[in-house]
Amino acid sequence: MEGRLSGRFGMRYDPPMDLYARINILEGRAVRLGRGSLEDVTSLDADPLNRARGWIAMGIDYLLVVDLDAAAYGSYRNRPLIDRMLEALDIPVVVAGGIRSDREAARLIERGAWKVTMGTAAIEHTNMVWDLCRDYQGRVIVSLDVLDNEELVTRGWTSDSGRFLEEVMVEMASCGVSAFFVTDARRDVLNEPPDFEILRTALEYVDEPVIASGGVRNLDDIRMLTSLEVDGRTLAGLVVGREVTEGRFTVGQAKSALGGSAQAPSRVRQMRVVVPCRDLEGSVEFYQGALGLPRLLPAGGNARRVQLEAGDGGVLELVPAEDAVAGAAGVIPGGCGLVLVVDDVGSWRERVEEFGLAPAPAPDCPPDSFRIDGPGGVAVTVSGPAR
Repeated sequence: MEGRLSGRFGMRYDPPMDLYARINILEGRAVRLGRGSLEDVTSLDADPLNRARGWIAMGIDYLLVVDLDAAAYGSYRNRPLIDRMLEALDIPVVVAGGIRSDREAARLIERGAWKVTMGTAAIEHTNMVWDLCRDYQGRVIVSLDVLDNEELVTRGWTSDSGRFLEEVMVEMASCGVSAFFVTDARRDVLNEPPDFEILRTALEYVDEPVIASGGVRNLDDIRMLTSLEVDGRTLAGLVVGREVTEGRFTVGQAKSALGGSAQAPSRVRQMRVVVPCRDLEGSVEFYQGALGLPRLLPAGGNARRVQLEAGDGGVLELVPAEDAVAGAAGVIPGGCGLVLVVDDVGSWRERVEEFGLAPAPAPDCPPDSFRIDGPGGVAVTVSGPAR
């Protein structure tokens, strides 16, 4: 990741952060841990593969699969299941939990893991990390659980390591690890905000990507994460789980807040391209006769705005050139226009405002509609369905 970029429209925006979905596996089931404790477990799906496919359908970028049996009890009972997931899923998968040997890390990578994550073992066996990073360049991530005094905790937050964030990050970076998952440990992730200062400090210590792994409460927390910047560097990603499944926000909303391309804020019902015409009748004759586009508006309808079907729900709307000069909806003087008819205008307005644009009223459209000026002389109008 690079630092903040200047957009074509003059505003500044954060580069997109990757979105990871966490799947915790315990005794073959996908589970949720209450306050990070194995003593408070909620079963979510008897088939973690099914849960993974659900995340993929929502548009997640990467999966983080955590083997809790291996992490907590040293049991590899879930490894055959994880092997099947690696074979079946068409998405990059990071595997974590109980990877305490270079042999096991290598096995998972060779079975199809995009990357493997090591925590306690990496801190306690630096030479192993050196060897893995040499043999599998770019495939090793180190996970760090940090207290507010920057001391690292290990073995599922049960042991204070006596080692601190800066020394370990610098040491691991020198080994060649590809990234760091950073978690502010022993926090009530449902009710307390992330430790933004710890994450900012992590950005100061190394040049490698830093991924926030401790959970967020809401979209405001995500926006705060995107604002963290040190010498032009920002966080590389965010891990989510229960925040989405409990309905605090959707994957699409999270990706929009992270600054990525993401999914549209709501469904686009129709897209219309608006073209100003000096000769409206001649233009209609051309598009109907030469291209065979059927006319949608009846002959006795609004003769000044003619709509033609362009296939797959697309519409070509022809308007007199003088309407463009007068600033009619969907066009600007000297240019074409684009109209998006959407389910939820409010969410679209919020997204463009987050991008740094100022929506303007859209004449001749429903009251909640708005217009923004795009590049190349194209006006973009976002409108709700006609009432």
